[in-house]
Amino acid sequence: MASKKAVNLSLDSDLLRQARELGLNLSSVAEEALTYAVSVRLAERWAEENRAAVEAYNRRIEAQGVFSDGLRTF
Repeated sequence: MASKKAVNLSLDSDLLRQARELGLNLSSVAEEALTYAVSVRLAERWAEENRAAVEAYNRRIEAQGVFSDGLRTF
C-alpha cells in the first residue's frame, strides 16, 4: 500500500456537517470515491485507446466466427 499524503479539500459545508454527524470517516470516503473515479477514467481511456483494435476484432468474429463454432453444443 502506498503511503498516505495530507491534502486540502474544499467541500460543501452542509454536506461536511452531515457527514460528521453520521460519523463518516472523511478520508476513507474520499479515498473510496477517488479510487472508483480513477478506475472509471482508466477504463474509459483503455476503451478509447483500444477502440480500433476492438472494432477490428469484432468485425473479424462477425465475418469468420470463432474457432469453436463447430464444437459447441449450446
